[in-house]
Amino acid sequence: MSQHGVGPRAVMRSVAFLTAGVLAVPALAGCGSDDPSGKPLAGQDIQPAPRDRITDGGTLRWAVDSVPDTLNTFQSDADATTARVAQAVLPSMFRMDASGRPERNPDHLESAEVVDTEPKQVVLYKLNQQAVWSDGREIGAADFAAQWRALSGKNTAYWTARNAGYDRIQKIERGDNALEVRVTFSRPYADWRSLFSPLYPKDVMGTPDSFNDGARKKLKVTAGPFTVKKVDRKDEKITLARSPRWWGKPAKLSEIVLRTVPRDERAAELAAGELDLAEIDPTAARRITVAARPKGSASALMGPGADRSAADSLESWARANGSDEDAADEEIVARKKLRKAAATYARQQRALSGFEVRKSLEPAYTQLALNGSEGPLTDERVRRAVARALDRKELARVVLGPLGLPAVPVGSHLALSGQAAYADNSGALGGQDTKEAQALLADAGWVRGGPVEEEKKKEKAAGPEGGKADDTGEDSKADETGESGKADDTGEDDKARRGPDPAEHLARDGKQYAPGHQGGAPGAYAPEGTAAPANQEAAPLAKNGKPLTLRFVLPSGPGSQTLRTVADRVSRMLGRVGITTEISKVSDESYFKDHIASGQYDLALYSWPATAFPATDARPVYAKPVPAADGSLNVEQNYTRVGTDQVDQLFDEAVATLDEGESNALLRKADSRIWAAAGSIPLFQRPQLLAARKNLVNTGAFGFGTPVYEDMGFLKKGVKPAAGPSVKGSTAP
Repeated sequence: MSQHGVGPRAVMRSVAFLTAGVLAVPALAGCGSDDPSGKPLAGQDIQPAPRDRITDGGTLRWAVDSVPDTLNTFQSDADATTARVAQAVLPSMFRMDASGRPERNPDHLESAEVVDTEPKQVVLYKLNQQAVWSDGREIGAADFAAQWRALSGKNTAYWTARNAGYDRIQKIERGDNALEVRVTFSRPYADWRSLFSPLYPKDVMGTPDSFNDGARKKLKVTAGPFTVKKVDRKDEKITLARSPRWWGKPAKLSEIVLRTVPRDERAAELAAGELDLAEIDPTAARRITVAARPKGSASALMGPGADRSAADSLESWARANGSDEDAADEEIVARKKLRKAAATYARQQRALSGFEVRKSLEPAYTQLALNGSEGPLTDERVRRAVARALDRKELARVVLGPLGLPAVPVGSHLALSGQAAYADNSGALGGQDTKEAQALLADAGWVRGGPVEEEKKKEKAAGPEGGKADDTGEDSKADETGESGKADDTGEDDKARRGPDPAEHLARDGKQYAPGHQGGAPGAYAPEGTAAPANQEAAPLAKNGKPLTLRFVLPSGPGSQTLRTVADRVSRMLGRVGITTEISKVSDESYFKDHIASGQYDLALYSWPATAFPATDARPVYAKPVPAADGSLNVEQNYTRVGTDQVDQLFDEAVATLDEGESNALLRKADSRIWAAAGSIPLFQRPQLLAARKNLVNTGAFGFGTPVYEDMGFLKKGVKPAAGPSVKGSTAP
């Protein structure tokens, strides 16, 4: 699934699929009068302010994960920073609103509509008459045609990451005047609004050489509120400057500097005055929240005060044991180090009081993936048993509850709450039910406490840096919350157990990957995580002398506390129905390539970004594997290897249906079938936390919405920001 992208194609052996009639699927939610899409669970938190209260000028220093290898969003190694630059400097016919739905961008487009359906679908674009490239040339049909030819897939000399939608175009021509562009499709295409966003000039798209290399390091011609002033790979930053040729509302900021800053260094950089805006982890979020509280409050005393008390205790101990001069000297040195650390912490806290945490939910969800290509999970009954053993509400509460964000499980594979295609179709599979899970396993022939053939014990690992879960189970014991395993409603015990990093970037290694145009990873967020021990509360299941043991593969990168908690909770839930998990750590670099893409796992946690165009973008994620030319199977982005002909057919019908209501109904029906097949289990929407300078407005946690770069800026002197967060119902982390 992607917002503008696709990942590399992987091949794998065929998988068994759920046949029609095995499960009863509930009545389609989209057929009634009520809209099942609902509203976004959390809104934007951007400190909105009218433009007349914003100063003219200033530089916004914005932390990013990397300076990208390319500025061409349609290449496979594009990343989130590529997309951020494109949003600020290039035309986009449609952008996402706060509900994750496409809306016309009036700065570039006066109108766009389907004007003919027979004999062919024709879309007529009427461009803003002021729209010009930065070199003065009008934006027009020639640019649309060049992009279509580059992305259609017909010329393999173009190193494109995808051609979805563009391959359905038959021709592009000028309309009645230079401001009109007529696009004729060879086949009906429901997601036509996904095209030409962003739109590159014909100078970039016109030839394979210019496409492949011309926009990788620089963008000479742009058409947005900002231009690309400089790409400095040595100092790892990109400078965007206010465009003098922009015809819309002029940008308030003079410059935006996107600078690479590792996530674990961002709190210090904020405190040092080197950044104005940065996505942060929950540990940094708590520090900023504490810094903003009144001096003398109990929570504000945490941190440096604790270090100072420890230093004083060490000094007293050293003096009391002065007969051992070496030991006393060591303790005095330790005391001085602690005092220095406390002083540094205190200085940083004072500086961080000038920032605030803005938070929402990302347009992405974390899922538990079940590899259905080999082992016990080839049996749909076992996959369904795994799903029925999970308490998804508890998992959402553990991650999102401490952050004050809505802890609601995701009910769809294809959309998130508020998006047009969303409906909670999880009823097609059913909720948590231990007895039903056990019955499914028994029906599949798995017997609790059955005989197991003696095998020589081996130390198994899921890769060169793999590691088995600690057999002592200490981590699991430390995270126990009672027999039920549910979190305490207050959340205090959970906070103590999880340590300093709850909900920390669950499914990525600090870099955001959007499949397709935004490459770098195979279409998903690669989660961070470490080993969590299997639960031993119930006797394991066995069949034909083999125990029911599933390989749970997680990356070993830093910031793994939350993913360890999630994996541990999942393992204990499965343990209660007799399923043993063997959790292994692998390096972040090998996680997708060597394990997920190649099918070397049973269970895994990773995330998919939401998309406003699931008929196009979600199809490769859930497509049934098909034979490739070399005799292997092409799984596209379906890393669970679970697919059905019926789901494929529903996607094909949805993408060819121009009636939006009917198309969404077909997508919801497809989602019900995906739930029933139990190849992947959506868990929760990912948290989005940003630190922003208090006088910085119209930016922060955007949620679904596309940022409006020209409105970002700093409040005029003497103007106070609006009181309270703009995320409805949120509280401080």
